[in-house]
This record gives sequence, C-alpha cells and structure tokens, in this order.
Amino acid sequence: MNKDAKIYVAGHSGMVGSAVVRCLNKQGFNNIVLRTSKELDLIRQVDTEKFFYKIKPEFVFLAAAKVGGIMANITYRAEFIYKNLQIQNNVIHSALRAGVKKLLFFSSSCVYPRRCPQPMKEKHLMTGSLEKTNEPYAMAKLSGMSMCQAYNEQYKTNFISVIPTNLYGPNDNYDFEQSHLIAALIQKFHTAKVNNESEVFLWGTGSPRREIMHVDDAAEASVFLMENYDGTDPINIGLGTDLKIIEIANIISSVIGYNGKICFDVKMPDGTPRKLLDVTKISDLGWESKISMYEGIKNAYQWYLQYIASF
Repeated sequence: MNKDAKIYVAGHSGMVGSAVVRCLNKQGFNNIVLRTSKELDLIRQVDTEKFFYKIKPEFVFLAAAKVGGIMANITYRAEFIYKNLQIQNNVIHSALRAGVKKLLFFSSSCVYPRRCPQPMKEKHLMTGSLEKTNEPYAMAKLSGMSMCQAYNEQYKTNFISVIPTNLYGPNDNYDFEQSHLIAALIQKFHTAKVNNESEVFLWGTGSPRREIMHVDDAAEASVFLMENYDGTDPINIGLGTDLKIIEIANIISSVIGYNGKICFDVKMPDGTPRKLLDVTKISDLGWESKISMYEGIKNAYQWYLQYIASF
C-alpha cells in the first residue's frame, strides 16, 4: 500500500477498527476513509453499494461486526447471524463491484470446532461441531471466509481472511451483556476494589485456557498481512501461548490492585475448554506479537479509567 492509498476501515469506531486506524496513522498512511454507522449503515445493501461506487477505496479492512461475550451470544443469536451476514455480504460484494485492490476480512477464533486439536491450525476449520453458545456468530464468520475464497477463485480478487485470537484494549465494550472476557474482568475487579468487596464471583470453573492479545498487536499484524500475504486460505493472528482463566484473573486483579478473594460460580458455563491458535504461518512471514500481557492489561485499564470509570 502506498502511503496515500485510499483505505476504507469499516467499523473504525469499534475496538479492532480503531486499532487499525491507529496503526495506519502511526505508519504514515494519510488517506483513510471513515464512516460511522449513523453515516453509513452497512446492513443496508443499497447504501453500501452507493458508498463504494462514490468513494472507490483501493484497500478495505472489514472490521465492522456485531460482537459480544457469552451472555450476548446466548441472548441475541438471531441478531448475531443476521447482522454479521448482512454486513459481510454487502461490503465484500461491493468491494468486488468497485474494483477494490485488496480486502482484509476479520474473522474470529470461535470459528474453530469446540473440540479442536490444540493449538488450532488453519487446516482444522470445519472439521467438527462449533461451540453452541456462539454458533450463529461463528457460522456468519465462516461464511465470510468462504465468501472471500469463492470470490478469489471466481473473480480473481485478492480478499484475505484473518483469524485473531481473543482481543482486548482501548475501545473494548464494557456493557454488562456485551463485554468479552478481559473487559468483563476489568470492570468486575475495579468495581469490587472501589466498593471494598471481599470477594468476586466469576463464571464457570476458571480452568478453561485462553490466549489473549492486545488489539494494537492484532492491528499491526493485519496491516502487515495486508502488505505481505496474498493467500486464499485464512491465517491466524495470535501469540501461540495461553493461560487459565484463573491465571488471567489473577493478573488483572494485580494490575487493578484488588486484594479480595476470587470465586467461581460453577453452575455457569465455561464456554470452549481451550482456544490456542497455531501461529506458524504468520511467524514464518516474519511477524510476532510485541505487547506483553501485563503491559497490555495496564494499557487497557488506564483507558478504562479515563473513558469508562470516570462517567
């Protein structure tokens, strides 16, 4: 990508999209096209097509999506599959018609089977049943990856798909029903600290393992892949290492300064037992994560204190 290339970041106000914009700005790209959901509703096909026809972006980062944690995925199953399919279909097809040079589609590690061999390799996709709690969202993301592959094969496009691990960082969603693991834990421990609570209850057993990456690392990886990867097959973005949820909780409580007891409500679901990505492909291309978990959590907590806890 030339520094003055016209780049459209779909979903720039979300955690992933905003991180991509930060990364592009940091690297000197100066022609970034942004639209809020109020300015452009990507669920509406006609509006999306008109935008692409008028703007004609050269490169597209497709980070727009309806996302959420376990509670949201259980409660809004229909919305998760409908809205994500609509956004993907409209943006990918409009990118084809507008002659976009290259598109990067953000998928999710939940597309891997629930009982997937660990670490999860790209070849394991669609080899088993999905985790029930987020199946509609995962099905939508699988469809998006398949769509990119099909368009590459039939129309000779250059649409790539990336599969990030669990992400956290600035602009994460701290809504009770919508938040992911790290945001939920930051909010729980901060609230417990402020209220002098003697114990904090978390869902499940604490034994599932999770690989978590700061979103700025994922954004840097996506820009790297936009410039260095042209394969049709999806590619993982991750650390290649994971921790038990109880270990993650201990790190977060330490950063926040909460000294109470951490308890687990074993009647609540654990979700997928383990989600560790095999990062051989991206490592072989020359990219690796740079932000340690402790530093990443400190950064995320500072953002939370500035933009969430202060209100």
